[in-house]
Amino acid sequence: MKKSKKKDLKGIKVLILGYGSIGKKHSLVLQNMGIKKIYVYSKQKKLPFVKINNLSEIKKINPDYIIIASNTSDHFSQLKFIENKLKNKLILVEKPIFNKFEKLKIKNNKVFVGYNLRLHPAISLIKNKIKNRKIWYASATCGSYLPKWRNNQHYSLAHSAKKSSGGGVLLELSHELDYFLWLFKEFKIQYAYNSKISNLKINTDDILDLKGSNSKIKYLNIKLNYFFRQPVRKIVIEGFDISIHADLIKNSLFIIEKNKERKYFWPHFKSFNLYKKQHENILNKDSNNLCSYEDSMKVMKLIKQIKKVKSN
Repeated sequence: MKKSKKKDLKGIKVLILGYGSIGKKHSLVLQNMGIKKIYVYSKQKKLPFVKINNLSEIKKINPDYIIIASNTSDHFSQLKFIENKLKNKLILVEKPIFNKFEKLKIKNNKVFVGYNLRLHPAISLIKNKIKNRKIWYASATCGSYLPKWRNNQHYSLAHSAKKSSGGGVLLELSHELDYFLWLFKEFKIQYAYNSKISNLKINTDDILDLKGSNSKIKYLNIKLNYFFRQPVRKIVIEGFDISIHADLIKNSLFIIEKNKERKYFWPHFKSFNLYKKQHENILNKDSNNLCSYEDSMKVMKLIKQIKKVKSN
């Protein structure tokens, strides 16, 4: 797809639904990009932006770009409302798209989903390096300590800890599911363990151990958890004439390609860069490396399959 010219963002009107930690992050990134017309839909009383109290007010604002950053459990109803009321809008829904697999036909607007790790330089390089190569092993591990995620509230009160809000590692840490589907296409689940095993005060799952394969990859493994006190986010890929070890926390990648070793480092890369690049790509209609609505539904189908396999 040919990239379009960069759009002047000064006159863009943006509406953010939800002003929790992720909603605030989006607002800061957008301000940094020079966007001044930001509106927020939230129950909070004091906000640094023009606030709306009812979704029916959206038509009056007529935003160019809408970001759904509310609780996951609210995504479906809010997206459905916008799809039925507005046309030709750019919409970003924070990941995961929904808290369970739902059928919603999108035809009036362009919808993207916030799986922005696709834009990490290490994953972009991996996608390029494994193209047309025979890969027989691929693993992704993501573990962090839920009580350290946020400083403004006890972890047990956050939506990440509540099943009713769409929390749990299978949904909250589904970046790995998305970028593995993006890198390797669909795969068959051979084994899935998804449960709660730690002493965290939550009513959701805190671990996923998934094993699968497809016609090209013999062994594929994804491990997620809420209880690693030392955060880990790594990718290991082995194949014909190639070995890749990436660390998405240290922003590094080590590769052996045809017996030649090479190291890559992105020392100044921050999560801020991912959000900014994501917004820029959406607003400039450069969708090559973005997660589409259709892609996000593949993730939801995979999550549905994992729950089914786990329950058997």
